[in-house]
Amino acid sequence: MENRITGEMTERVKVVDATLRDGGIVNNFYFPAGFAAALYAANLAAGVDIMEFGYKVSKKLFDVTKFGEWKFCDEYSLRAVVGENNTKMKISVMSDVGRVDLKTEVLPKDKSVIDIYRIATYVSQADEASQMINYCHDMGYQTCCNIMAISRESEEDLRAALGKIARTSADVIYIVDSFGSLYPDEMAHLCDMYGEIAYKHGKKLGIHAHNNQQLAFANTIACIDKGVTYLDATVGGMGRGAGNCALEALIGYLRTPRYDINPILQFIREHLNPVKRSGVEWGYDVPYLLTGLNGVHPYAAIDFMKDGREDYERFLAEITKKA
Repeated sequence: MENRITGEMTERVKVVDATLRDGGIVNNFYFPAGFAAALYAANLAAGVDIMEFGYKVSKKLFDVTKFGEWKFCDEYSLRAVVGENNTKMKISVMSDVGRVDLKTEVLPKDKSVIDIYRIATYVSQADEASQMINYCHDMGYQTCCNIMAISRESEEDLRAALGKIARTSADVIYIVDSFGSLYPDEMAHLCDMYGEIAYKHGKKLGIHAHNNQQLAFANTIACIDKGVTYLDATVGGMGRGAGNCALEALIGYLRTPRYDINPILQFIREHLNPVKRSGVEWGYDVPYLLTGLNGVHPYAAIDFMKDGREDYERFLAEITKKA
């Protein structure tokens, strides 16, 4: 079969594996021994461009006894897996606005194997996010900005936030469907709107999709068709709640010799399937559909399922304020 992407686009596309970060939300970042090293090796063999190892958050804010190591991404943890990372694949971490002490917990680039800091922000935090982006850039890192929960924002407010972020040192600005509420046509519109603001400042665009309505893959494809080049995915779609665009589906779709699906398939068989069999849960389910349809944070569905409930009609009434 022919490649799905051709010419210049083939060189510009960057596949980003976010399994340890978004998937870590499912299990408090407690992965089996050897999981991260095996995923690193699989991503290298598959040709993945960027591997996000997890969050970089402050131990002053989070109890280290309640989370695995990829909640914090200490330098020694990273180096235990990647060494000096003398490869083409870049190493990424994510920091939420206000959840990392920049001056004490973000090392200068020459002292770290991290290549990219991704700053996660809400529209209302755009000013603080801008400061974080510029700080990380000045420390020597490539930077991305993930503007979350955009489906609940007005276009006016979103444009204002984008304008601020576009004037920072960010290399990439991400379209993030946090609630899995958006559809391909809406994604196409957002690509145009983001591009109108971002491209004139020399920024690239990325897509991070959630699968509440089983549209993470379709929405990612819609963004590729609009020229978005940074593509987030997770192995097996592992991620908070309904999960994300599946890495193996994305690589299969792209059909370019740059990427090889086989190492990912082997990783799923040998490492991800045992995690699922151990009882760790993620992926599409009716409660996630209902939160996605109504633009509600998926934590409501997570709590619903933890309680063992199946009264979907009542849950729908609760989340739409009709109960």
